Amino acid sequence: MEMHRWAPICERPSGLVQPVRVDRAGEGGLTRSGAAGTNWHRCAPGLYVPRDRPDCVEQRILEQAGRLPEGAGVTAWAALRWRGANFFDGLTDGGTTRLPVPLVLGGAGANLRSHPACQLTKTQFAPSEREVVAGLPLATVQRALFDEVVRRGSLWPAVQAIEMAAAAQLISVCLFAVYVRHRGPWTGVPLARTAVLLATNDSRSPPETWLRLVWELVARLPRPVCNRPVYDLDGRLLGIPDLFDPVAGLVGEYDGADNLEHERHRADVSREELFRDHGLEYVEVVRGDSRDRAAQRMLSARARAKFLPPESRAWTLQRPRWSPAPESLDDFFIRHNLVDHLTHR
Repeated sequence: MEMHRWAPICERPSGLVQPVRVDRAGEGGLTRSGAAGTNWHRCAPGLYVPRDRPDCVEQRILEQAGRLPEGAGVTAWAALRWRGANFFDGLTDGGTTRLPVPLVLGGAGANLRSHPACQLTKTQFAPSEREVVAGLPLATVQRALFDEVVRRGSLWPAVQAIEMAAAAQLISVCLFAVYVRHRGPWTGVPLARTAVLLATNDSRSPPETWLRLVWELVARLPRPVCNRPVYDLDGRLLGIPDLFDPVAGLVGEYDGADNLEHERHRADVSREELFRDHGLEYVEVVRGDSRDRAAQRMLSARARAKFLPPESRAWTLQRPRWSPAPESLDDFFIRHNLVDHLTHR
């Protein structure tokens, strides 16, 4: 079954093709004339792949990883994507431009030539920060995420990177904070420390992160709860808002392009009516809204909210017996004995 594009976790596609070198020894591999023909593509200096290879980001990562010398690794967004983090898709400019695959060399690969399809960095890369995943040498999750925060270079995209790594269940905000706290005086540490203070484990998509940062940093409203189920007093589910202010009784939602599909839009309208029927105010931010416009809409909605005391509410965040609370991300990592693995340097 094809996963929805807004799912935070994706599967690595099958049928990926390893790059090969020209067989100069004449042992039945790719010949020089074959490599020069129309059926092969030179993906990096000395490396070739069939032209009919899969056209996906994982294939691009695999091709550039074929260049790596011993001790080097794939890092940043590419290392996170290879582990199944869907929102690290290697695209920018609204999905129109392909990012070069980031490779960290450390002290290795001094003579490795640059290539438009990859980005070479020679920052320190300790053996403890390198591991092999499905055949590829990668930076550990925490090092890859740190490198991605540094690559993005500004606060809102950095928070988004942290939250989408957490959404993919690769690391928690708390564990990344521990790693960053002990990172030392590296370039990007101040940005990472600021970003991790703003991040949450509960965002499920980049638009949700944007929506919450507008709520907190532009509208300057109290931190909302994210993706928490809201029930009526009989335990029936009213909905799971992107953002929810339980003090004001305010639901905040992001309406992206997918929501314009007829059936989905009809369901969203019905859900809004259900929230309002239970005394909740509702604010919707749509794709294309500026930060200031979205913030003003939030402030206006909160001014209309009822701020009902608990005894007067027709809704609750308390889960009914049929819907136990899911395991937290930090408890998941504790249960699987991954805390030390995800915080070491």
